[in-house]
Amino acid sequence: MKIVMLSKALVSGAYQKKLEELARLPEVDLLALVPPAWHEPRVGTIRLDRRFTQGYRLEVLPILFNGRHHLHFYPGLRQVLQRERPDLLHIDEESFNPATFLALRAGRAVGARCCFYNYANNDRYYPPPFNLFERYAFRHAAYALVCNQEAAQIIRRHGYAGPLAVLPQFGVDPELFHPADKQRTLTNDFIVGYVGRLVPEKGVLDLVEALVELPAHVRLRLVGAGALRPQIERRVAELGLRGRVELRPAVASTDVPATLRELDALVLPSHTMPNWKEQFGRILIEAMSSGVPVVGSSSGEIPNVIGDAGLVFPEKDITALRACLDRLLHDAALWQRLREQGRNRVLAHYTQAALARRYYAIYREMLTAASTRHPR
Repeated sequence: MKIVMLSKALVSGAYQKKLEELARLPEVDLLALVPPAWHEPRVGTIRLDRRFTQGYRLEVLPILFNGRHHLHFYPGLRQVLQRERPDLLHIDEESFNPATFLALRAGRAVGARCCFYNYANNDRYYPPPFNLFERYAFRHAAYALVCNQEAAQIIRRHGYAGPLAVLPQFGVDPELFHPADKQRTLTNDFIVGYVGRLVPEKGVLDLVEALVELPAHVRLRLVGAGALRPQIERRVAELGLRGRVELRPAVASTDVPATLRELDALVLPSHTMPNWKEQFGRILIEAMSSGVPVVGSSSGEIPNVIGDAGLVFPEKDITALRACLDRLLHDAALWQRLREQGRNRVLAHYTQAALARRYYAIYREMLTAASTRHPR
């Protein structure tokens, strides 16, 4: 089974662990194609971090329009596919992107079965040429992979009728994201954390506001980069919280586990926006794997990711968010129970090894279908 995977997400070292797990499965010959870096808008440049590269090949491919989510593409992809002649091409991009359209055309030209990956969970009209790219993907992809249930419903409404699976793009390495050996007392500092982009849709300012009426030994640690940082700093000063709020710069993906283990709770207070809602919330499963109780808003996929392993509050409801944190602060038994339930939920559903097996089964299904029908 010769597989080529095209993915800008794989510049992050921690995500590469799934590929090591996939490469261990029978008859897998895997090549991952990644850009040298990805320029994330409003955050900064994420450079390729080679961390987990055993058992497969990782090759850098030049990218044009870097940082433009719905415009970028890889001009050298066709030549690589002509050289490799893969059985399968996994395109880690949305169905309506030019990168997906061009990759599908190049993959079909060498006889590869192709799949795409959709995150989009806000239904919207795509103007030309993006709607044409989407129609082409729906006609010619052998499989659709989506991050959440809403994304699945949307592409069905848009006309996709082929095989489909809902599963995360990447899982968690439970050995890397392991719990700290610690106990809660009601008098120690209680560190509430957020790790991610500092942008309006993540609702980080709600977390600052929620801190106001909580006891003084509750402290907030914000780890990340983004355009909202100056506004956060101003609001912290206005509320007189400088001694209780710490802003740290973003950390490398493989440094996130140590960052999480320092926390007593992780909060993802995302807001649904006109053009965005939380599509998964990967930091939630990383925190749960690390034995950190999680609190999330009701935006998008967050409640489905958390399940019964954390606390969920109505998005933008600062009083409800504060009440969740107050429960964790004063109920040590609840805090301990959610630590255990979160870890167990990840081990059951979200490990890199478990996801690699699910992807492997889909790839085999794609090849089996290829032997019985030829939609091209």
